Amino acid sequence: MLTGLLRGHLPPHRRAVAAAAALQLVEVVTLLLLPTLNASIIDRGVIGGDHRYIVLVGGLMVLVAGLAMVAGVASIRFAARAAMGLGRDLRAALFSRVLTLSGRQVDTFGPASLSTRSVNDVQQVEGVVLAGLTTLASAVFICLASVVLGLRQDLQLGAALAALIPVIAVVIWFVRSRLSVMYGRLQSDVDRLNRIVGERLSGVRVVRAFSRDNHERDRFTATNTDLFAYSLRAGRLMATMFPTIALISNLATAGVVWLGASRLEDGAVGIGTVNAFVEYLVFITWSITMTTFVFLAVPRAEVSAGRIGEVLRTESELPEPASPACSAGPAGTVELRGVEFRYPGAELPALTGVDLSMRPGERVAVVGGTGSGKTTLVNLICRRVDPTAGSVLVNGVDVRELDVGELTDTLGVVPQHTRLFDGTVADNLRFGEPAATDGQLWDALEAAHARAVVEGLPGGLDAEITHGGGNLSGGQRQRLTIARTLLRRPRVYLFDDCFSALDPVIEAGVRTGLRARTGDAAVLVVAQRVSTIQDADRIVVLDAGRVVGCGAHAELLAGCETYRDIVGSQLIGPVAR
Repeated sequence: MLTGLLRGHLPPHRRAVAAAAALQLVEVVTLLLLPTLNASIIDRGVIGGDHRYIVLVGGLMVLVAGLAMVAGVASIRFAARAAMGLGRDLRAALFSRVLTLSGRQVDTFGPASLSTRSVNDVQQVEGVVLAGLTTLASAVFICLASVVLGLRQDLQLGAALAALIPVIAVVIWFVRSRLSVMYGRLQSDVDRLNRIVGERLSGVRVVRAFSRDNHERDRFTATNTDLFAYSLRAGRLMATMFPTIALISNLATAGVVWLGASRLEDGAVGIGTVNAFVEYLVFITWSITMTTFVFLAVPRAEVSAGRIGEVLRTESELPEPASPACSAGPAGTVELRGVEFRYPGAELPALTGVDLSMRPGERVAVVGGTGSGKTTLVNLICRRVDPTAGSVLVNGVDVRELDVGELTDTLGVVPQHTRLFDGTVADNLRFGEPAATDGQLWDALEAAHARAVVEGLPGGLDAEITHGGGNLSGGQRQRLTIARTLLRRPRVYLFDDCFSALDPVIEAGVRTGLRARTGDAAVLVVAQRVSTIQDADRIVVLDAGRVVGCGAHAELLAGCETYRDIVGSQLIGPVAR
């Protein structure tokens, strides 16, 4: 997974990667020259008593060490640029992909999991790439070169150095294979913990209203304890590995010194050569330790890369048309032809055989009981879902073939559940119309019966809105959301039960403002209250996903039993036929 992810997203940063690798090669070569130069000073300068040679070669060593430092710093800078650039690109790719997914697909992953993948998982991949470019490459170069240089100076001592590598490699492989399983469980626990915390914070009022604090605390504690247990197991495994590697390295050092002393007595090598071998052994031990750090991070990064790739490989259930069609009819028209929709896994369709048409200047209402398919109907028109059968046309074109930009420009949706963002009132209103003037903002607020609300806030249009509009009431949030949609002046308005938090007086004022503001547009109003929709040009009655009535208020009272039942449930006394 990690290799495939890097193969797909690292090439744009190949220049920085190449520069980092080249500079690391310079650093490694210069560092490996130091033991050879030091051995030469000992054998020729110290033992031979050549002080001038000591000064000259010592000065050369200072220059070589300085060059190694400069190359190392520059290499890290290029490596950081490549790794951070990769992280930026992955976050952008994830964000772009999530924007194309349907609401059902987002719910399948879960907002908490998508957030973790976009931040935590990307950081894991970033960290491994940075460590690989700054540590792994140079460590491998140093390790292999130390063995080669050692073999060139003395075959027996060099063989002792080479024998150290496979022993430590077996230890690293064993630990890495165990960690892969543990890190997969750890990331799942992190997702679950984020989800629990998010649910607890967003639903704090519900939790307290039902006195479920202890239940939520137990859920959190169980997941938190599970996360702790797996983290501890991984930590113990890592803690055991490093002393093991240190023990193997120390035994190897003792063996090289013992063998070097034996070779020195035989006159096969000089003191400088033995000293150089000890330095090579230090280099090998350092490189193996650094490589170990990287390899321990790889299992977690592989899990993270798999989770990132899972999102990036997910194709939207609502693909954009390869060749978008232009409008084939009057702007602002909506038509449903024999529409059926069934949610995945559902036994029965949510909508069956729905036919509906809307024209500019027409006000159509949809009413029905809970689960009758009203919101599903709105979701089909704005293409949050595609019909199982039949077709939905906007501006005379099937929404599956219509240009996405034209579809969003044509429709103005006020959802059932309001959504406001952190920022000022003006920022929220301008979300769909960034160039709107303050005067236009006040006009939209006036039409939505929300001017007094904003005027009563400290700062007016510059008043701060907290996350989700938590510092406003439900009715105030609904009116600001309506004003935000009115500001766009779309050709089709879809109001999905967005008057539910308004009292009858305010609702009447909002309806009056909307009628004046949306007179030349097609308007679809979904509502539970009869008072909200009884003055519509046409009222469509849904029952169990089917249209069981269509007409004006008086016509439905006379001829639609379902509608009479709905009206009767909201009035005191018998309903006149």
